[in-house]
Amino acid sequence: MPVTESHPQPGSAPERAIPGPAGLPVLGSMLDLRRDSLSTFLGAQRAHGDVVRLEAGPPGLRSVFHAVFAPEGVQQILASQAANFRKDHPLYEEVRQAFGNGLLTSQDADYLRQRRLVQPLFTKRRVDGYASAVTTEAATLADRWRTADDTTVDLVPEMNRLALRTVSRILFGLDAEAAVDTIHRCAPVINAYVVRRAYVPVKIPREWPTPGNLRARAATDEMNALCDRIVADRRAARGTAGDADGEDLLSLLAAAGNDEDGSLDATEVREQVLIFLLAGHETTATSLAFTLHLLARHPEEQTRVRDEIDRVLAHRTPTAADLDRLPYLTQALKESMRLYPAAPVISRRAVAATEIGGFRIPAGADVVVAPWVTHRSPDLWADPERFDPRRFAPEREAERHRYAWFPFGGGPRACIGQHFSMLESVLALAVLLRAYELEAVDEEVPVSAGITLQATGPARVRLRPRTGAGE
Repeated sequence: MPVTESHPQPGSAPERAIPGPAGLPVLGSMLDLRRDSLSTFLGAQRAHGDVVRLEAGPPGLRSVFHAVFAPEGVQQILASQAANFRKDHPLYEEVRQAFGNGLLTSQDADYLRQRRLVQPLFTKRRVDGYASAVTTEAATLADRWRTADDTTVDLVPEMNRLALRTVSRILFGLDAEAAVDTIHRCAPVINAYVVRRAYVPVKIPREWPTPGNLRARAATDEMNALCDRIVADRRAARGTAGDADGEDLLSLLAAAGNDEDGSLDATEVREQVLIFLLAGHETTATSLAFTLHLLARHPEEQTRVRDEIDRVLAHRTPTAADLDRLPYLTQALKESMRLYPAAPVISRRAVAATEIGGFRIPAGADVVVAPWVTHRSPDLWADPERFDPRRFAPEREAERHRYAWFPFGGGPRACIGQHFSMLESVLALAVLLRAYELEAVDEEVPVSAGITLQATGPARVRLRPRTGAGE
């Protein structure tokens, strides 16, 4: 959809030009965005304010988009005027092509129908029932660390595998292990391909047999085949007495597909499963890895969190009911999600021209909001780069704008799994921090923006087992 230019009526005040970085004469900000999009957005906000216009690419192939950073503008885009900002951005189209039209990418009637069917699977009661799967996987990891030869671990791959095993167990039940290796191998290939295609000026057709296309197609085919096989097995098993009341998420999705209105066919179930697998494990893994690493870098905060865990849990296994009993651990998690939001940039496309922050965003414009930037605004957060869980004490949260912190998005398209993510993260952190003291080896962890936030370097910590801290 082309960006439409506006022309003021005779006698009317001229529109304010939206400021932004000049970039290079031919390529604009393209190289800066490719090198480090997060720093580019942060620098644009510092230099030009909370509504910024960026151009990227050579003349004739140039992309123009607008970034909105103030919480009031974020609220317009995600919530109060959400119908005017659609998921028609090139990134979502690439995700749609790779993973299907699940909840993350669907729109209009498709989205409303899917949300209606899937919402019952994410009620608080249902999600709380997954707590034992979370603590089982976290305890298994803690035991494996105790028998490892090396006391130094990289939290990035460790938390990625923990979150993937957990969501696979919840989705697939006993099929978890069969799924983990395939997803662990294929997902990074597909993710890199999607992001690369979303931001190139000229896209090579997917059907052409280039090395990149062939790698991505092979990875996608393997993921689809895995999900199709497990979906078919689940649907066949529902006819037997032993599996009729299966409580894993895939069994429930398969049951929804057998409703009288034919709500979800096998392809749609697969598309939902793929989105839950990929979005569910990568975002939680990011939160777990950075929370543990930040606590390792701040031993006084780690001690305060662990004292709370010891006081509340003693030697018993945490349950869903403990979520409200571990407030300081939850505050540390939220502060980590402020500094390292798993979805650092969120994209939309404007349907109609809209005024935001005193500037006119034209119809058809690509628009981004960036938790990475808003979460670091000095107007909203004192000393914003400092790790301070006390920012999320209830009284301080109540003082802030609702969209000063939005790691799960917001409005009608807010993440359906946010309660599950918080439950999984708090319980897994409680299990691991009760078992180990952590000392940071790497002080800083470089990151980049993909579909989700990606660590581009290690987040290593030394493990010191706590005597008598086991189950």
